[in-house]
Amino acid sequence: MTTRTRTRTATPRLALVLTAAGLMVATNVYGAVSAHADETPGVPPGTEASASAPVEVDANDPDLKLPEGGTLAEPKVLDIKQVVEDQSGDERREDTNADVKFALQAEVLFGKDSAKLGAEAKARISAIAEEIKTQNATKIRVFGFTDNLGSSAHGDVLSRKRADAVQNVLDQELTDSNVTYEVRGYGEQYPIADNSTETGRKKNRRVEVSFPRTES
Repeated sequence: MTTRTRTRTATPRLALVLTAAGLMVATNVYGAVSAHADETPGVPPGTEASASAPVEVDANDPDLKLPEGGTLAEPKVLDIKQVVEDQSGDERREDTNADVKFALQAEVLFGKDSAKLGAEAKARISAIAEEIKTQNATKIRVFGFTDNLGSSAHGDVLSRKRADAVQNVLDQELTDSNVTYEVRGYGEQYPIADNSTETGRKKNRRVEVSFPRTES
């Protein structure tokens, strides 16, 4: 496993800004220590189990003014998510209170059915490395995904090779010896769009790089 993080200097033009609020508590678990991830099960950022709310509330506090017989629901943390996507949809950035996540479409990074990075791809990954440096992140997740065309086994292998290729560039850019990575290939698992259309499949063919935000 391996991990890293940072804010980028040269960001592609970003046009669409969508904000969404969801009730969730994120617990980020990183166990990477070496350059490549282990083979134990893991889940993409944002799908981890919820943690307890950081603030305890006294149900007996008279200032709450609960109606007679009323009780408090289980506490949850309100996490605000900001999503920025460029006009072409080739790159997407998500910011929450805890994490930063970049999603790059496979066509931007690789040729068809290939895990070899092009020159433009390396420039985009370098920009993500700059963001990681800005955030002073040392635990980085690099996850590869495919659409549901072809065999599941092929998708698993290809998505992992693509994640490894992106992680290798990050490793060259980030010289902090404390940085570790978690690298995984999920194949067709965890789609973010409808696989029944080419537009949706294109969004699902992606590599995601995520890391913790700097605490303010």
